[in-house]
Amino acid sequence: MRAVAVLVVVAAHAGVPFLPGGFVGVDVFFVISGFLISGLLFREVSESGRVSLASFWSRRARRILPAATVVTLVTIAVAIVGLSLIDARQVVVDALWSSLFAANVHFAQQDIYYFTSGNGTSPLQHYWSLAVEEQFYVVWPLLLLGLVALSRVGRGGRPRAHLPRWTITIALVVITAASFGWSLHQTAEQPGSAYFSTFTRAWELGVGGLAALVAVPLARRLHRHLLTALGAVGVAAILVACVAFTPETAFPGYSAALPVLGTALLLVAGAGASRPLTSELLDNPPMRVLGDWSFSIYLWHWPALILSEGMLGRPLLAWETGLVVLAVLVLSGITFRLVETPFRTGRPAVALRVPRALVLYPASLVLVGATCLAGWQWTAVQGGETGDNPPITVTGSHDDAVALVRASVDAARDEVAIPSDLTPDLLELRDSIADVGECDYAEDVRAICPRGAENGERTLVVVGDSHARAWIPAFDRIATEGDWTAYYLVKPQCTAAHVLVAPVNEARPFTECVAFQDWVIDMVSGLEPDLVVVASSPPVNGVYDGADRYEATDKVASLLADGYDELFTELLGSAKRVALLRDVPKSPDDPGTCLTQGEPSLGDCMFNPVERSEILAEVAVQSALLTGTEVVDPTPWLCYDGDCPVVIGGTLSYRDTDHITTEYAASLAGALGRALDML
Repeated sequence: MRAVAVLVVVAAHAGVPFLPGGFVGVDVFFVISGFLISGLLFREVSESGRVSLASFWSRRARRILPAATVVTLVTIAVAIVGLSLIDARQVVVDALWSSLFAANVHFAQQDIYYFTSGNGTSPLQHYWSLAVEEQFYVVWPLLLLGLVALSRVGRGGRPRAHLPRWTITIALVVITAASFGWSLHQTAEQPGSAYFSTFTRAWELGVGGLAALVAVPLARRLHRHLLTALGAVGVAAILVACVAFTPETAFPGYSAALPVLGTALLLVAGAGASRPLTSELLDNPPMRVLGDWSFSIYLWHWPALILSEGMLGRPLLAWETGLVVLAVLVLSGITFRLVETPFRTGRPAVALRVPRALVLYPASLVLVGATCLAGWQWTAVQGGETGDNPPITVTGSHDDAVALVRASVDAARDEVAIPSDLTPDLLELRDSIADVGECDYAEDVRAICPRGAENGERTLVVVGDSHARAWIPAFDRIATEGDWTAYYLVKPQCTAAHVLVAPVNEARPFTECVAFQDWVIDMVSGLEPDLVVVASSPPVNGVYDGADRYEATDKVASLLADGYDELFTELLGSAKRVALLRDVPKSPDDPGTCLTQGEPSLGDCMFNPVERSEILAEVAVQSALLTGTEVVDPTPWLCYDGDCPVVIGGTLSYRDTDHITTEYAASLAGALGRALDML
C-alpha cells in the first residue's frame, strides 16, 4: 500500500494527466501510519500496561531522521549552487522549519498554496506531511499514558486489562470526530492553511487507529469473499479519488473521506484471517520493493522536480520529467540500502539502542543548522553589495522621477553593471511589504485604523488589493505632509471592482472578497472622505459570472468593466473626489530571481509589460473616464518607451513580478502627491 501511495503522489506531481488527484497518496500514508502505530502502541499497553516513550520515539528517530536529514542537506546544497540567491536563502529558512518538524506551520503561515509548482515553490514543501505525522506521534503516546494512568484508578495502581481498549477507542473517536469537524470548517473558510494543518489531518491518522483497534478484530471473523469485497471497494475508492479529484477540489474536507475510508477498508481486508484476492495486487515482489523504498521516493521526488525546474528556469518537458523520476528511483534505492536500512537494522541500529537513538534528533538539528548557517553566510557574501558601481543619476533633476526612469532605461540598454549599494538590500527584497498595522484585512478584520496626520483637515481612503497596499508608504508621507487622515481599506487578492473573483491558485468563488467590498462601500459612505483612491490589479485567476468561472481576457474585461462602473458610481456618491491609480506594469519574470542568479547587467533584468495585464488595466481606466473619475497613470515613473527597469537610480522598483517595493513607493510620494493634487 505504501507503494501505491507514493506512486500516485509522484504521478500527480510529475503531471500524469489521468491521475490529477494522486495527491491523495499522502492521505493513504496518514491512514497507514495511524493503523500501524496505533496497533503497536495498543499491543504494548495490552501486554505491559504502559507505554515506553523512549522506545517509541527511538524507533521513530531511526526510521525517519537519517534519510530525511540526508535529503535536506543535499537539497540545501543544490539550491545554493543552482538557484538564485534569494530562492536559495528561502530554502535555508524552509530547511530550518523542516528540521524542527514544523514545516506545515511554516507553509500555512506563508499562505502557501500546495498545488503551486515551478519557480518559487519550496523544494522542501513536501516535508509538511512529515511534520503532521511527527506532531501526532508526540501527542498520541502522551495521551495513551494518560489513559493508562486512568485505567489504574481503583485497583491499587494495578492496570485493569479490560479498560484500555474501550477507553482508547473512545478517545480516538472523539479526536477523530473533532478533527474531521474542524477539517470541514477550515477547508471551507481557509482552504490554503487547512491543507497543511495537523488539526485538519489528525482524523485521517485517527481513522487508521480505529481500523487497527476496532475493525481488525472483527475482520478476522469474516469470510474471504467478504474481505475481498471490502478490499475491492477500498481500491475503487482510492482509484476514483486519484482520477476524479483535481487541484480545484476542496481538500481535505469532505473529499478526503473517500481515499481515507478506502484505505481503511483495504487495511482491514488485508488483516483478516483469510487472504483476499485484492492482496494479489499489492503483495508481489515489485510492489514490496517500491513499498520498502517509498519513504525515500517521497523524500527525493519533490526536490528533484522543483530544483530541476528552478535551475532550468522553466517547466520540465515530458521526457525531462521521466528522466528526473528515473533518477529519483535510483537515488531512493541507494538511500534505502545505505541510509535507511543500516539505521534500522544494521550496526548503527545496534549501537543506537534505546534511549541512545534519541541523540539522532539533536545530531540532525546540528547538521542541518550548521549547513543552513553556512548557506546563509554564503548567500550573504555572494549577494553582498560590494564594489564601486554607482547608482544611476540625472544631472540637475534629482527629484524628477520621470527623468530618473529614462536615465535608468538608457543605462540598462547600455548593459551597465548593477549598482553596488541597492535599496532595499537585494537579499531582503521579498520582505519589502508595506505595514498595515492592526488593520490587516487579509484576516477579515472589520475595523478602521487612521494613519497620517492626527485629526487632519482632510480625509483620504485608499481602496484596493495588495497593489493598493504597495502604495501605502507614499500615501503615508503625503498624508503627514499634507495634513490628511488616511484609511487603507486594502485586502490582498480582492480586486476593487465589484466582481466575484477566484483567489490566486484556488478555483472557488472568493466570497470573502465580496463581503469586504460591501463593507468598504459602507465605510466610505460613513467617512464621506475628501478623496478616495482606487488601486487594484486585474483578477489573475478568473471572474465568475453566475456559476461559471471565466479566464479568457475578453470575457474578464467585459465583467471587469461592469464591476468598475458599479464601484466608481457608488464611490462618487459618497466622496468629494474619486481617483483611479492605474495598475503598475507587470513583469513576465521575477526580477529578484534575475538579479541574484549568475552575473546579470541592468539590461538582463529589464522587462516589457505583460500584455494581458496592460489590457485589463486599461479597462479600469476607460471605466473611470466614463464615470467622471480622475485617473493617474504611474507608468512613466516605472517605464520608458516600453521598457521597465527593475533598478531605478539605486532603488529596486519591484519586489516580485507586480508589486513595487516600499522603498520605491516612498520615493514617489512627491510625484504622486502632486499628481493627485494632495500637496
